[in-house]
Amino acid sequence: MGAPRIGVLAVQGDVREHVAVLTALGVEVVAVRRPEQVERIDGLVLPGGESTVMDKLVRAFGLQEPLRSAIRQGLPAFGSCAGMIMLADRISDGAPGQQTLGGLDITVRRNAFGRQVDSFETQLHFAGLDRPVHAVFIRAPWVEQVGDGVEVLATVGEGPAAGRIVAVRQGGLLATSFHPEVSTDRRIHAEFVKIVSSQG
Repeated sequence: MGAPRIGVLAVQGDVREHVAVLTALGVEVVAVRRPEQVERIDGLVLPGGESTVMDKLVRAFGLQEPLRSAIRQGLPAFGSCAGMIMLADRISDGAPGQQTLGGLDITVRRNAFGRQVDSFETQLHFAGLDRPVHAVFIRAPWVEQVGDGVEVLATVGEGPAAGRIVAVRQGGLLATSFHPEVSTDRRIHAEFVKIVSSQG
């Protein structure tokens, strides 16, 4: 089997950063903007951005049902920040009418760490990786509740939010509150590529 073909949802958010990391990892990357593209990818990345805007654009572009269906049928997906919200089954403080694609049996809280001015960086222990991850949090969500089948991969180690869940995995679905695409550390993306390749 050749390199997997991974789509990056390209309606809003930091699409270019994810594309750059995946390309550097030798993956064939597709910028997903049309429903028919969903059938031709082996995995999907949902970037950071603004979850309410992303939700509206996904519906406007006719992508909501194809993406929901693909995820239900086992398409591996990785969401960072707003992407985590898009993959969550439940939002504790969603905007009126806000919807998600779902798939992850988690409850998230939007902007849980505060506004843009409250953005921060920290080192996180990430399950399965041999050394800490440099994590960048920008208006980030956190996970308030996980279902039985969800593995917690990382929690915040210190500060007012110590103990808060910021990375999870459930089968082929991976999500982080932070933005690994804006750091030079490609290991989380590499883990996702492994997930996609193993399900190919």
